[in-house]
Amino acid sequence: MTLSKEKIANSIVILCLATFVLWYALNAHNASSSLENMILILPIASITLCLCIYEFFTQKEDLEKKDDFLTVLPVMILFAAYVFSLEYLGFDLGTVLFLAASLYIHGEKRLPWVIGYSLVYGFIIAYFFSMMLPYPMPMTFLPTDY
Repeated sequence: MTLSKEKIANSIVILCLATFVLWYALNAHNASSSLENMILILPIASITLCLCIYEFFTQKEDLEKKDDFLTVLPVMILFAAYVFSLEYLGFDLGTVLFLAASLYIHGEKRLPWVIGYSLVYGFIIAYFFSMMLPYPMPMTFLPTDY
């Protein structure tokens, strides 16, 4: 069995992620083991650890062509603009615009698909997070206490 540099690097990242998840879950449990505190942390930590174990034992050589930095750079810039514009555009409008621009950058040129998907998915995500998070979020169209 030969280990490539990529497999070694992937294994180190997986082990670091698993260690961090374990540390975070134990730290949260030590801070407060109440159901209210652990209701999201424990399932997410369990799923993440299972995925780490699965990925650690099923690593394959990546034969796909990897994107070079210049193809990823527009998405990184777009995501940074999305994050910084949330307070001004609102989470709902910002998410819809980010999704539409991301789809277009990734090659989706059918305008009805871009508009339809970004509108439906963006507003569903914005509504879900506005209902789930305990603090008000800036919104443009959806009702909020912000």
